[in-house]
Amino acid sequence: MSTFEQFNLPKSLQKTVDELGLTKPTPIQEKSFSVIMSGRDMMGIAQTGTGKTFAYLLPILKQWKFVATDTPRVVILVPTRELVVQIAAEVEKLTQFMSVRTLGVYGGVNINTQKKAVYQGIDVLVGTPGRIMDLALDNVIRFDSLQKLVIDEFDEILNLGFRTQVTSILAMIKTKRQNILFSATMTDEVDEMLEEYFEFPEEVSLAPSGTPLEQIEQLGYKVPNFLTKVNLIIELLKDEAFERVLLFVNNKKTADLLSDKLEEVFPEQFGTIHSNKSQNYRLQTMATFQAGEIRGIVTTDVMARGLDISDITHVINVEFPEIQEQYIHRIGRTGRADKSGIAISLISPREEEVMIEAEMLMEKELKFLPLPNEVVIAERLLEFEKDRKKMKVILKTNKLEGGASFHEKAKKNTKVNLGGPSKTKKKTGVSVNRNILKNRAAKRKKK
Repeated sequence: MSTFEQFNLPKSLQKTVDELGLTKPTPIQEKSFSVIMSGRDMMGIAQTGTGKTFAYLLPILKQWKFVATDTPRVVILVPTRELVVQIAAEVEKLTQFMSVRTLGVYGGVNINTQKKAVYQGIDVLVGTPGRIMDLALDNVIRFDSLQKLVIDEFDEILNLGFRTQVTSILAMIKTKRQNILFSATMTDEVDEMLEEYFEFPEEVSLAPSGTPLEQIEQLGYKVPNFLTKVNLIIELLKDEAFERVLLFVNNKKTADLLSDKLEEVFPEQFGTIHSNKSQNYRLQTMATFQAGEIRGIVTTDVMARGLDISDITHVINVEFPEIQEQYIHRIGRTGRADKSGIAISLISPREEEVMIEAEMLMEKELKFLPLPNEVVIAERLLEFEKDRKKMKVILKTNKLEGGASFHEKAKKNTKVNLGGPSKTKKKTGVSVNRNILKNRAAKRKKK
């Protein structure tokens, strides 16, 4: 059996690993270690929940030697403020018996406070691309001593529109450095960036079966509209087995709407996190949830990636994500660290198509349950549901008018590449599943 001792970590680092109760490295940690130690550029493809943070921190810290400098030797770029806080805390935890100065920086707080912290000297800098770029442009952060650049959740950084900031940072950094990148999916945009800016990175990947999905029971309910979804959620949450719950919606408006409804029935039991909430509020809500002081959080996809919140019993997709890969990130919040979890998706007729795409991506079907008799079926559609119906009609009309060039582009955009050992996916019978799923979709529509 493999253990962390095979890595021959320095005593100060091994002592921390022992104190944290870690004994067996995860597959991505084992695969990444020797590549990072070799000094080569690396591209890691692995889902959230597979131990990516320690996969790059352990080899980086094993190589740590004292250097008399106050400028960062390691820079870690991540997409969100919450991830900055989490990863900076992980670095501090791992280096408690080492002399390493760590700082996390992100937008939404006073930049002058962060400038003062930078001037005190840093070894490891964790930050969002926007804030690191701002500090670098002000000549507060310099990259003279940089040895390693880590970009975590690379696909999500690009999805959030940070490409310009990342390329600006890359232009400021000296060329002689090691690049370590992690991404949950290998998209065309990630591919382009690798080709343009990195030196033949070695690919280290986990197949989809290496993700936490195997430990998650995936259930579904067919629900006609949003208000019926609210009624169903209230009914489900009456069961005390829904102990630690994340409820995902697609935007801030529906997050606030659902939170207000839950507050009426379950006062002070659920928090809300989305991009309109202040940073302090978001961190405070996460802390109270982690401590077990509240039962759950209603959130947008701001919490779908990277964040390590322990022992989540249920993930509920109140609205199904518009991108099928995001479904896998969301449900990966549960079923972590060898524990089982339950993911429940509430599927309205307009969400069936993207749900089937997610099933095909995973090569696994959701198990549908009948609506409980107690759930009141609402007749009324909310405004955003009516708008979606109109939008669908407009899109259909545009497709018909688009002509051959439109169809060529649409076909190109349907390409999905999950990474893995090679770019060509092995045939596994998914085409058979695809036909089954398409037939099932047709039957559902008839019903």
